[in-house]
Amino acid sequence: MDSRTDHRFDTQGAGITVRRALELPGLRSGLPEIVAGADRLGRTVRWVHAGEVPNIASLLKGGELLLTTGYGFGTRPAEQRAFVRTLAERGIAALVVELGPRFARLPAALVETARTAGLPLVQLHREVPFVTVTEEIHTEIVNGHYALLQRAEEVHRRCTEALLGGGGVPQVLGILADFSGNPVFLETADGRLLYAAGAGPEGADPLQVWEGLRGPHKEGPPPAGSVLVDVPGGGPGTSGSVRARLVLPPVCAAPAPVHRIAAERTAGILAVVLMQARQEEELAARGRGDFLTDLAEGRIAAQDAPAQARV
Repeated sequence: MDSRTDHRFDTQGAGITVRRALELPGLRSGLPEIVAGADRLGRTVRWVHAGEVPNIASLLKGGELLLTTGYGFGTRPAEQRAFVRTLAERGIAALVVELGPRFARLPAALVETARTAGLPLVQLHREVPFVTVTEEIHTEIVNGHYALLQRAEEVHRRCTEALLGGGGVPQVLGILADFSGNPVFLETADGRLLYAAGAGPEGADPLQVWEGLRGPHKEGPPPAGSVLVDVPGGGPGTSGSVRARLVLPPVCAAPAPVHRIAAERTAGILAVVLMQARQEEELAARGRGDFLTDLAEGRIAAQDAPAQARV
Protein backbone atom coordinates (compact mmCIF):
# COMPACT_ATOMS: atom_id res chain seq x y z
CA MET A 1 0.00 0.00 0.00
CA ASP A 2 1.37 3.38 -0.99
CA SER A 3 0.59 6.14 1.53
CA ARG A 4 0.74 8.73 -1.24
CA THR A 5 -2.27 7.26 -3.03
CA ASP A 6 -4.35 5.80 -0.20
CA HIS A 7 -7.04 8.30 0.78
CA ARG A 8 -7.40 6.77 4.24
CA PHE A 9 -4.16 8.30 5.46
CA ASP A 10 -2.89 11.84 5.17
CA THR A 11 0.19 12.57 3.08
CA GLN A 12 2.15 13.49 6.20
CA GLY A 13 1.48 10.17 7.85
CA ALA A 14 0.56 11.71 11.22
CA GLY A 15 -2.99 10.34 11.26
CA ILE A 16 -5.94 9.59 9.02
CA THR A 17 -7.89 11.93 6.78
CA VAL A 18 -11.20 13.57 7.64
CA ARG A 19 -12.67 11.65 4.73
CA ARG A 20 -11.60 8.34 6.24
CA ALA A 21 -12.96 9.31 9.66
CA LEU A 22 -16.37 9.95 8.11
CA GLU A 23 -16.29 6.51 6.50
CA LEU A 24 -15.85 4.68 9.80
CA PRO A 25 -18.99 3.06 11.25
CA GLY A 26 -19.29 5.39 14.22
CA LEU A 27 -19.62 8.63 12.27
CA ARG A 28 -21.30 6.98 9.30
CA SER A 29 -24.13 5.81 11.56
CA GLY A 30 -24.82 9.45 12.40
CA LEU A 31 -25.71 10.19 8.75
CA PRO A 32 -23.02 12.88 8.33
CA GLU A 33 -23.69 15.83 6.05
CA ILE A 34 -20.78 18.03 4.96
CA VAL A 35 -21.96 21.63 5.03
CA ALA A 36 -18.59 23.39 4.66
CA GLY A 37 -15.06 22.56 3.60
CA ALA A 38 -15.93 19.62 1.33
CA ASP A 39 -12.72 20.29 -0.58
CA ARG A 40 -10.64 19.97 2.62
CA LEU A 41 -11.49 16.39 3.57
CA GLY A 42 -7.89 15.32 2.97
CA ARG A 43 -6.86 17.12 6.14
CA THR A 44 -5.09 15.21 8.85
CA VAL A 45 -7.00 13.95 11.86
CA ARG A 46 -4.25 13.65 14.42
CA TRP A 47 -6.56 13.02 17.37
CA VAL A 48 -10.20 13.31 18.47
CA HIS A 49 -11.58 15.62 21.14
CA ALA A 50 -15.13 16.07 22.42
CA GLY A 51 -16.31 19.11 24.37
CA GLU A 52 -18.99 21.70 24.93
CA VAL A 53 -17.19 24.71 26.43
CA PRO A 54 -16.94 28.10 24.65
CA ASN A 55 -13.14 28.35 25.05
CA ILE A 56 -12.41 24.83 23.84
CA ALA A 57 -9.98 26.09 21.18
CA SER A 58 -7.52 26.91 23.96
CA LEU A 59 -7.43 23.21 24.87
CA LEU A 60 -6.51 22.05 21.38
CA LYS A 61 -3.14 21.77 19.64
CA GLY A 62 -4.21 21.44 16.01
CA GLY A 63 -5.18 18.49 13.88
CA GLU A 64 -8.07 17.40 16.11
CA LEU A 65 -11.49 16.31 14.95
CA LEU A 66 -13.79 18.08 17.39
CA LEU A 67 -17.05 16.39 18.36
CA THR A 68 -19.74 18.54 19.95
CA THR A 69 -23.47 19.09 20.26
CA GLY A 70 -22.95 22.85 20.10
CA TYR A 71 -23.57 24.05 23.64
CA GLY A 72 -20.33 26.04 23.53
CA PHE A 73 -21.23 27.94 20.36
CA GLY A 74 -23.11 30.74 22.10
CA THR A 75 -26.53 32.12 21.17
CA ARG A 76 -25.56 35.22 19.20
CA PRO A 77 -24.20 35.14 15.64
CA ALA A 78 -21.10 37.10 16.71
CA GLU A 79 -20.29 34.47 19.34
CA GLN A 80 -20.78 31.67 16.83
CA ARG A 81 -18.53 33.32 14.27
CA ALA A 82 -15.83 33.89 16.88
CA PHE A 83 -16.11 30.25 18.00
CA VAL A 84 -15.48 28.93 14.48
CA ARG A 85 -12.73 31.44 13.73
CA THR A 86 -10.75 30.46 16.83
CA LEU A 87 -11.02 26.78 15.90
CA ALA A 88 -9.84 27.49 12.37
CA GLU A 89 -6.94 29.57 13.69
CA ARG A 90 -5.98 26.72 16.02
CA GLY A 91 -5.77 24.45 12.97
CA ILE A 92 -8.24 21.71 13.87
CA ALA A 93 -8.99 19.13 11.19
CA ALA A 94 -12.78 19.33 11.28
CA LEU A 95 -15.76 20.33 13.39
CA VAL A 96 -18.47 17.67 13.73
CA VAL A 97 -21.76 18.76 15.30
CA GLU A 98 -24.47 16.35 16.41
CA LEU A 99 -27.90 17.86 15.82
CA GLY A 100 -30.47 17.40 18.58
CA PRO A 101 -31.62 19.31 21.67
CA ARG A 102 -29.26 22.25 21.12
CA PHE A 103 -29.61 22.72 17.36
CA ALA A 104 -32.16 21.25 14.97
CA ARG A 105 -30.12 22.88 12.20
CA LEU A 106 -26.79 24.65 12.26
CA PRO A 107 -26.90 28.46 12.52
CA ALA A 108 -26.18 30.29 9.27
CA ALA A 109 -23.43 32.36 10.95
CA LEU A 110 -21.63 29.15 11.93
CA VAL A 111 -21.84 27.65 8.43
CA GLU A 112 -20.84 30.85 6.64
CA THR A 113 -17.81 31.39 8.86
CA ALA A 114 -16.67 27.79 8.41
CA ARG A 115 -16.91 28.17 4.63
CA THR A 116 -14.97 31.41 4.69
CA ALA A 117 -12.29 29.93 6.96
CA GLY A 118 -12.03 26.72 4.92
CA LEU A 119 -12.87 24.59 7.96
CA PRO A 120 -14.62 21.26 7.30
CA LEU A 121 -17.97 21.40 9.09
CA VAL A 122 -20.08 18.27 9.39
CA GLN A 123 -23.52 17.87 10.93
CA LEU A 124 -24.78 14.52 12.19
CA HIS A 125 -28.50 13.83 11.78
CA ARG A 126 -28.52 10.94 14.23
CA GLU A 127 -27.12 10.59 17.72
CA VAL A 128 -23.85 8.69 17.99
CA PRO A 129 -21.83 7.61 21.05
CA PHE A 130 -18.86 9.98 21.02
CA VAL A 131 -16.76 7.46 22.94
CA THR A 132 -17.26 4.90 20.15
CA VAL A 133 -16.29 7.42 17.49
CA THR A 134 -13.19 8.35 19.47
CA GLU A 135 -12.11 4.73 19.93
CA GLU A 136 -12.60 3.92 16.23
CA ILE A 137 -10.62 6.87 14.95
CA HIS A 138 -7.81 6.46 17.47
CA THR A 139 -7.55 2.76 16.59
CA GLU A 140 -7.32 3.64 12.91
CA ILE A 141 -4.56 6.17 13.61
CA VAL A 142 -2.55 3.70 15.68
CA ASN A 143 -2.97 1.00 13.04
CA GLY A 144 -1.75 3.44 10.42
CA HIS A 145 1.42 4.14 12.39
CA TYR A 146 2.02 0.43 12.82
CA ALA A 147 1.60 -0.17 9.09
CA LEU A 148 4.20 2.53 8.37
CA LEU A 149 6.67 0.91 10.74
CA GLN A 150 6.13 -2.48 9.13
CA ARG A 151 6.88 -1.11 5.67
CA ALA A 152 10.02 0.65 6.87
CA GLU A 153 11.16 -2.51 8.64
CA GLU A 154 10.80 -4.44 5.38
CA VAL A 155 13.23 -2.02 3.72
CA HIS A 156 15.65 -2.50 6.61
CA ARG A 157 15.44 -6.28 6.17
CA ARG A 158 16.11 -6.06 2.43
CA CYS A 159 19.10 -3.78 2.97
CA THR A 160 20.54 -6.14 5.55
CA GLU A 161 20.12 -9.09 3.21
CA ALA A 162 21.84 -7.16 0.42
CA LEU A 163 24.87 -6.54 2.63
CA LEU A 164 25.01 -10.14 3.82
CA GLY A 165 24.91 -11.16 0.16
CA GLY A 166 28.01 -9.14 -0.62
CA GLY A 167 26.40 -5.85 -1.63
CA GLY A 168 27.62 -2.44 -0.59
CA VAL A 169 26.45 1.13 -0.27
CA PRO A 170 25.15 1.40 -3.89
CA GLN A 171 22.91 -1.63 -3.41
CA VAL A 172 21.55 -0.31 -0.11
CA LEU A 173 20.80 3.09 -1.62
CA GLY A 174 19.17 1.42 -4.61
CA ILE A 175 16.73 -0.41 -2.35
CA LEU A 176 15.82 2.83 -0.59
CA ALA A 177 15.45 4.66 -3.91
CA ASP A 178 13.13 1.98 -5.29
CA PHE A 179 11.02 2.14 -2.15
CA SER A 180 10.76 5.94 -2.05
CA GLY A 181 10.24 6.46 -5.78
CA ASN A 182 12.87 9.21 -5.71
CA PRO A 183 16.62 9.29 -6.29
CA VAL A 184 18.67 8.95 -3.11
CA PHE A 185 21.99 10.61 -2.38
CA LEU A 186 24.67 10.00 0.22
CA GLU A 187 26.65 13.15 0.88
CA THR A 188 29.45 14.13 3.19
CA ALA A 189 28.52 16.39 6.08
CA ASP A 190 29.66 19.42 4.02
CA GLY A 191 27.55 18.48 0.97
CA ARG A 192 29.98 16.58 -1.30
CA LEU A 193 28.42 13.68 -3.13
CA LEU A 194 29.57 10.19 -2.18
CA TYR A 195 26.98 7.93 -3.82
CA ALA A 196 23.79 8.29 -5.84
CA ALA A 197 21.06 5.78 -6.65
CA GLY A 198 17.67 5.65 -8.30
CA ALA A 199 16.32 7.64 -11.22
CA GLY A 200 14.89 11.10 -11.62
CA PRO A 201 11.90 12.18 -13.74
CA GLU A 202 11.62 10.23 -16.99
CA GLY A 203 14.49 7.99 -15.93
CA ALA A 204 17.04 10.80 -15.59
CA ASP A 205 20.45 9.77 -14.28
CA PRO A 206 20.73 10.50 -10.53
CA LEU A 207 24.05 12.31 -11.02
CA GLN A 208 22.34 14.73 -13.41
CA VAL A 209 19.56 15.20 -10.88
CA TRP A 210 22.05 15.98 -8.14
CA GLU A 211 23.91 18.46 -10.37
CA GLY A 212 20.64 20.21 -11.14
CA LEU A 213 19.58 20.36 -7.52
CA ARG A 214 22.82 21.59 -6.04
CA GLY A 215 23.94 23.91 -8.84
CA PRO A 216 27.44 24.56 -10.22
CA HIS A 217 28.88 25.62 -6.86
CA LYS A 218 27.39 22.70 -4.87
CA GLU A 219 26.45 25.11 -2.12
CA GLY A 220 23.29 25.67 -0.18
CA PRO A 221 20.84 23.26 1.41
CA PRO A 222 18.88 20.58 -0.48
CA PRO A 223 15.48 21.67 -1.84
CA ALA A 224 12.58 22.24 0.51
CA GLY A 225 10.66 19.09 1.31
CA SER A 226 13.74 16.86 1.19
CA VAL A 227 14.20 14.12 3.76
CA LEU A 228 17.57 14.59 5.47
CA VAL A 229 18.95 11.89 7.76
CA ASP A 230 22.37 12.00 9.39
CA VAL A 231 24.60 8.94 9.22
CA PRO A 232 26.66 8.84 12.44
CA GLY A 233 30.43 8.56 12.19
CA GLY A 234 31.96 7.13 15.33
CA GLY A 235 35.58 6.30 15.94
CA PRO A 236 37.93 7.63 18.64
CA GLY A 237 36.91 11.08 19.80
CA THR A 238 34.10 11.33 17.23
CA SER A 239 31.29 9.41 18.90
CA GLY A 240 27.98 10.86 17.77
CA SER A 241 29.52 12.95 15.02
CA VAL A 242 28.01 13.05 11.52
CA ARG A 243 29.99 11.10 8.96
CA ALA A 244 27.54 11.43 6.07
CA ARG A 245 23.98 12.41 5.26
CA LEU A 246 21.18 10.70 3.37
CA VAL A 247 19.19 13.02 1.12
CA LEU A 248 15.82 12.11 -0.42
CA PRO A 249 14.71 15.15 -2.45
CA PRO A 250 11.11 15.59 -3.68
CA VAL A 251 12.07 15.05 -7.33
CA CYS A 252 9.44 12.59 -8.56
CA ALA A 253 7.03 12.90 -5.62
CA ALA A 254 6.95 14.34 -2.12
CA PRO A 255 8.56 11.86 0.31
CA ALA A 256 6.08 10.37 2.75
CA PRO A 257 6.71 9.80 6.46
CA VAL A 258 7.33 6.12 5.84
CA HIS A 259 10.22 7.11 3.59
CA ARG A 260 11.80 9.10 6.42
CA ILE A 261 11.40 6.13 8.76
CA ALA A 262 12.99 3.85 6.15
CA ALA A 263 15.82 6.34 5.63
CA GLU A 264 16.49 6.41 9.37
CA ARG A 265 16.65 2.61 9.43
CA THR A 266 18.95 2.65 6.40
CA ALA A 267 21.23 5.26 8.00
CA GLY A 268 21.99 2.82 10.80
CA ILE A 269 23.09 0.20 8.28
CA LEU A 270 25.19 2.69 6.32
CA ALA A 271 26.91 3.81 9.52
CA VAL A 272 28.18 0.26 10.03
CA VAL A 273 29.27 -0.07 6.39
CA LEU A 274 31.13 3.24 6.41
CA MET A 275 32.77 2.40 9.73
CA GLN A 276 34.02 -0.91 8.35
CA ALA A 277 35.36 0.84 5.24
CA ARG A 278 37.09 3.41 7.44
CA GLN A 279 38.73 0.72 9.55
CA GLU A 280 39.92 -1.10 6.42
CA GLU A 281 41.41 2.15 5.09
CA GLU A 282 43.19 2.77 8.39
CA LEU A 283 44.58 -0.78 8.45
CA ALA A 284 45.78 -0.47 4.87
CA ALA A 285 47.40 2.90 5.59
CA ARG A 286 49.05 1.49 8.70
CA GLY A 287 50.34 -1.44 6.68
CA ARG A 288 51.83 0.87 4.05
CA GLY A 289 53.48 2.91 6.77
CA ASP A 290 54.98 -0.19 8.40
CA PHE A 291 56.29 -1.38 5.05
CA LEU A 292 58.02 1.92 4.32
CA THR A 293 59.50 2.00 7.83
CA ASP A 294 60.85 -1.54 7.51
CA LEU A 295 62.31 -0.72 4.09
CA ALA A 296 63.98 2.46 5.33
CA GLU A 297 65.45 0.76 8.38
CA GLY A 298 66.78 -2.19 6.38
CA ARG A 299 64.43 -4.87 7.71
CA ILE A 300 63.34 -5.56 4.14
CA ALA A 301 65.95 -6.17 1.48
CA ALA A 302 65.70 -4.00 -1.64
CA GLN A 303 65.32 -7.04 -3.88
CA ASP A 304 62.40 -8.27 -1.75
CA ALA A 305 60.56 -4.92 -1.68
CA PRO A 306 58.41 -5.38 -4.84
CA ALA A 307 57.07 -8.70 -3.59
CA GLN A 308 56.42 -7.32 -0.10
CA ALA A 309 54.62 -4.29 -1.51
CA ARG A 310 52.11 -6.53 -3.24
CA VAL A 311 51.25 -8.42 -0.07
